[in-house]
Amino acid sequence: MSLEPKDCVAKFYSSDFYKNPASVEEYLHPDAELFWNSSGGFHKLTYPELGALSQELSKSFESLRADISHLLSDQDMVTIRFTYYVRTVENPDEELPMAHFIAIWQVKDGKMYRGHQISQQADDSPENLDSFLPIN
Repeated sequence: MSLEPKDCVAKFYSSDFYKNPASVEEYLHPDAELFWNSSGGFHKLTYPELGALSQELSKSFESLRADISHLLSDQDMVTIRFTYYVRTVENPDEELPMAHFIAIWQVKDGKMYRGHQISQQADDSPENLDSFLPIN
């Protein structure tokens, strides 16, 4: 059964994709591409590279949690804004903000097909954390 585009994107980022390769297959289209502008530069990732990235994340993090503040959709296009919080292998007792993200995904055949993502290293300034309060 195919998910609505908005549900597909939200469920992927909230899933355990970094520990469960089946989640990558469930949510990402086999022809998926992600165009990612990070604080470390530009990256273009294909489906196999996204799968490999998720496996690398599992080696570093005990947990990876997306705190989603915004989720908007228009037909097959979905925009999501969130912060990833992590517990590292070295320090599993403390959850820390890792990075802030905004991504826009085209969903095709019920799966994430073409994505454009921007990320920046997280900080815990009150102004930044307050910006994640829902907008009325």
